[in-house]
Parts: sequence; structure tokens; C-alpha cells
Amino acid sequence: MRKLADLERERAQPSDGDDAPPPLPTGAKNYITPAGHARLKREMQTLLDRERPALVKVIAWAASNGDRSENADYIYGKRRLREIDRRIRFLGKRLEIAEVIDPAVREADQVFFGATVAYADSKGVERTVSIVGQDEVDPPRHRISWVSPVARALTKAREGDVVTLRTPAGAEELEVLEIRYVELPE
Repeated sequence: MRKLADLERERAQPSDGDDAPPPLPTGAKNYITPAGHARLKREMQTLLDRERPALVKVIAWAASNGDRSENADYIYGKRRLREIDRRIRFLGKRLEIAEVIDPAVREADQVFFGATVAYADSKGVERTVSIVGQDEVDPPRHRISWVSPVARALTKAREGDVVTLRTPAGAEELEVLEIRYVELPE
């Protein structure tokens, strides 16, 4: 059994501050694809409509049981409620500043936000990435942020162009093989 002093010490710790959006370049907008925007809205609605109300019921039940100082349901319920509220605030801020850009309607022969780009590095290894918003980054699905070094190196390039990617290990040449603008599934 944990001591009351340990629980109080945990409560006093500062929050991890995850309700502050990741920084955007100065003057930049929070670009996002329609699928990413829908996913953020759905997550926020799930938290507001399902998770938070269910947790409030558990906390109310736990509070009615009497002594709250050693009531784990109450203590951990309140902690989880703070996490949910912090996530709701974060999502609200991100959705408020989001600018939805649909890559499926864009017709360009250059790399911009929403492009799916096939490129080869200097060793001949081919990769395909989709350039998406910061809230949609998913490396296993080859989705990179539009402010990432690779995306910045590829921006405004055309098929056949060779661009320079600057990395801590040095400069690397990337050849743009194909540029497509397609709807990205969730």
C-alpha cells in the first residue's frame, strides 16, 4: 500500500505540458489534410462524449465511498480526468488554428503540402513519402511533416530534380522520381 505522502508528492508534480502545440515556423499555418482533420475531430468527440462522462461517473461513485485520501479509484480517476481535459484543450487549439488542404484537388508538377513523392537517395534506395501536417505524422505509413528536413528539401522540386538534404552527417543528394497528389486515407 502506498503512503499518503507518496500520493501527495505525485499530485504536486507539474503537468507534462502537452497541451501546448508543437511549434510551427514563424508566421506559418497549421496545415492538415481532410483525413487528419477528421481524425482529430473524432478523437475530441470521443473524449467529450464517451470517455470523460464515463470517468466522471466513476469519480462520483468513488467520492461517495467516503475517505478520498486513500481511495485509488478517486485519485487515479482525477488524474486521468486531468489528462483527458488536457488532451481536449490541445485538440481544441490544434483544430482552431488548422487550415485544411485537400491534396486530391491540387494539380501541380512541384512538391508542396499534400504531395506523395517518390525519391531516390545517393545510394539508389527509393522511398515514397507523403507530406502531411504536424498532427498527422506517421513514420510507419511514410507520412512526414511538411516542416521536416526531408519535406523542406523536396519542397518546390519537380520530377527529375536533384535536391540537397542537409543532415548532421552531411549533405545528401535526393532525386525526385515521381510526384502525385492523391487523397490520403485515414
